[in-house]
Amino acid sequence: MWRRRVVALLGVAALTLLAVAVVAPVFHHAVKDLVLPLRHEDIIRQQASEKHLDPALVAAVIYTESRFRDQTSNAGAKGLMQLTPDTAKFVEHLSGGSTFQLSDLSTPQVNISYGTYYLRYLMNRYGGNEALALAAYNGGEGNVDRWVDAARQQGKALTIDAIPFGETRAYVRAVQSAKSQYRSNYRSELGL
Repeated sequence: MWRRRVVALLGVAALTLLAVAVVAPVFHHAVKDLVLPLRHEDIIRQQASEKHLDPALVAAVIYTESRFRDQTSNAGAKGLMQLTPDTAKFVEHLSGGSTFQLSDLSTPQVNISYGTYYLRYLMNRYGGNEALALAAYNGGEGNVDRWVDAARQQGKALTIDAIPFGETRAYVRAVQSAKSQYRSNYRSELGL
């Protein structure tokens, strides 16, 4: 009787361990997908490579902007990278495009292509300073130019803490934090 209970308990324990071994990876993947989703990694890798950007940065911008959902904001920004129609037209002009339609911003390939083009433009414009490029992506180039000039007049460089818009400060920090998480959690998917 005693031996039967021990054997039964060992059997239950073995089945429990087996269930945990099978379910844990699936559960971990599901939680990761909810907390830090990644979609369109093939497009992200391709566009990041083409535009000489860190794919983790591109994923982080998409995550911060839209959580990888195609949507339109109250301000009219569209798609995964939340581009406004004016920004998309600016990118079309810069890139020499001539066939852009506003509805194209709902297509991941077009949206990520335009968003990374604009992000590369901002990185170049601000001398590779990622924080300034992200601030301009969120708060606008004119604002960032004014903030940089004001800091320079005081003999300082513009830091994240000195960005006057709380939303833009939080945005830059959120993207940089997400970039670190994408680097850690999706190295192979992003080709890092």
